[in-house]
Amino acid sequence: MNTALKKELLPRYDVVVIGSGLGGLTCANRLAKAGHSVLLLEHHFQLGGLATWFKRGGHIFDVSLHGFPYGMVKTCKKYWGKAIRDAIVPLPNIVFNNPQFKLTTTFSKEDFIRIIQEKFHIAEQTVVEFFKTVDSMNFYDDQSMTTRELFEQFFPGRSDVHRLLMEPITYANGSTLDEPAITYGIVFSNFMNKGVFTFEGGTDKLISLMTTELENNGVTIVTRALVERVAIEQGKVKGVFVNGEFIEAGAVVSNAGITNTVDKLAGRDQFKESFLEQFDRVEVSNSSCQVYFGLRKGETIAEIGDLIFSSSAPEFSAAEMRRMDTSSRTFSVYYPKTRPEHPDYTIVASMNADYDDWAELDDNQYQQAKQEMIERCIHDLERYLPGIREKIDTVESATPRTFHRYTLHTRGTSFGTKFEGLDISRSLHKEIPGLFHVGSVGIIMSGWLGAINYGVIVANDVDGFLHS
Repeated sequence: MNTALKKELLPRYDVVVIGSGLGGLTCANRLAKAGHSVLLLEHHFQLGGLATWFKRGGHIFDVSLHGFPYGMVKTCKKYWGKAIRDAIVPLPNIVFNNPQFKLTTTFSKEDFIRIIQEKFHIAEQTVVEFFKTVDSMNFYDDQSMTTRELFEQFFPGRSDVHRLLMEPITYANGSTLDEPAITYGIVFSNFMNKGVFTFEGGTDKLISLMTTELENNGVTIVTRALVERVAIEQGKVKGVFVNGEFIEAGAVVSNAGITNTVDKLAGRDQFKESFLEQFDRVEVSNSSCQVYFGLRKGETIAEIGDLIFSSSAPEFSAAEMRRMDTSSRTFSVYYPKTRPEHPDYTIVASMNADYDDWAELDDNQYQQAKQEMIERCIHDLERYLPGIREKIDTVESATPRTFHRYTLHTRGTSFGTKFEGLDISRSLHKEIPGLFHVGSVGIIMSGWLGAINYGVIVANDVDGFLHS
């Protein structure tokens, strides 16, 4: 893997992929296996996008919340191979702790149906009909019904049930009760199968395995390679300008956000007014904050659950979850079993956030706000692990400004765009032949599973285009 452009690069590639999120990595891998010459360019010094890691104080931290559905097993087996598939393991203890209820679940459909009947006293027929409804949802279905209306149809006035069903999805992709029900149903039904899973060995091992697979398949990978713009002549893609150099390409796949791709990489002047009118209605989703805790070597903690949805808010509120002083967060607890080759205890607190709340703070205000966020997380964590403060030797934090810095995402979004971004992403190559987009769009194509599957879909589109 090169860390700067070098003379041994070819003057032309069949495909240039901009960005190395899981969608970009998968798209590059599929196209290389199909026999195309592929150049993958990443502006950061390591791959993975938001599915990456960093090291501090002798600890390895996964950047963001990494729980994904069982569908990853089949997807990784088919598109990334046995070694990656075999490292996918369940997170069996998912904890909810809020003023309305406290419970532990495997997060499987069977367990959720049982809990909603036994703990929330909802009739079996109603619960089964609800799951049947969300399981049958597709992205091309009617968009007029909101998630709030869906919940009221089956569980009228039951804010506790609404919270159980919605809170994890809001943490996963930033969605709200007032967005199309299909964007909820598709994501929820993916998760609500056999539980929540993670990658044993951490994202550092995952990206390492993926990098080896890419290089074995002939993908040329270059990091610290900032693409300034996509070269477009007479309405068609010709290549990219990267670090001041031009590289010709038959097709370009942008794994940058769709707003970055249109506004910056291609340029608005390349598109028709009718397309721009639709594009300008696209909203990016909100961002997130993380606080990372590493425990001093030799210290231990009790098993308190693998993933904890912790909140002091009286009821579910997507707006409350985005507040700077929110009392709602998740704790991802990494026990030594998570990275058997580097056994360690680390904990990641994750909160949804709005970019605007952080963007205009001066340096002093920003550092103070980060410290206050850290203190709120420690205070909350002590409810589950009394005395944890004395065991922590490393603390790091990230805000929407952090995500903007490292990913270049518009407004530091952690979750891509709202639903209207999906049509724009899918139709990009129809506007400019040879220009494709893969990434987190429309909430549906978000998270690890969505990103990988979308990478496969786009790879098929590019392959068809090149053969035509």
